[in-house]
Amino acid sequence: MRIIKQPKSVVVKKKPTNSFGYRLSAAAKERTKHHVVYDGRYIRIGYPWGDVPQNIGVCTDVVIRSYRRLGIDLQQQVHKDMVNNFNAYPNLSKWQLNGPDTNIDHRRVYNLRAFLNRHAVRLPVSHNPQHYKPGDLVTWELAPGQGHIGIVINERSKQDPRRYLVVHNIGEGPKKEDVLFRFPINGHYRYNGKMRYYRPTYYARAGNAQKQPVSLPGIGRIPPELLR
Repeated sequence: MRIIKQPKSVVVKKKPTNSFGYRLSAAAKERTKHHVVYDGRYIRIGYPWGDVPQNIGVCTDVVIRSYRRLGIDLQQQVHKDMVNNFNAYPNLSKWQLNGPDTNIDHRRVYNLRAFLNRHAVRLPVSHNPQHYKPGDLVTWELAPGQGHIGIVINERSKQDPRRYLVVHNIGEGPKKEDVLFRFPINGHYRYNGKMRYYRPTYYARAGNAQKQPVSLPGIGRIPPELLR
């Protein structure tokens, strides 16, 4: 009797939707359901797990609150790192810092970028959309001394399906938008909350922040004091 072998079934691997990146993406998308007024003024808050009022925030607060939904407190992590490595973090002249400040340090883009350079996986900065995955953190330089940060999410651009959208707050509250390549990218990271160490970049104490408001295509006039 001839035995006919059945062809092996093809196993299609599904995307790891339960991975850290996809969970951070989901947390970022959840932030877009909240009404938040763009307000970057200095406010005294608790420590750890301190937060400004829920109805206000800036771009960094989108990142901080998304990570906290996954049980990770960047306020505490940034502060602990700054206590022992203060000169590894920038200190723009307008900040006038003599030491770490738990009220504001984690809410500044340049501090988050310094922290990510030290502890996150640093990924290519390119214009190849395939290099960017859900859960990645991206930082931009809007103008000299004016940084911005957002989270890549698992939703695609209608203009280019290869490109993922980003959740960020650039003046109108948390939104998911097709802005990945709208501004000059200066940082691309993947961070799962587990601190790791690299050789730090040491910053000069003197800053050179631009003090004039800027106007961005499609965004409008943004006061520099609101862009951390």
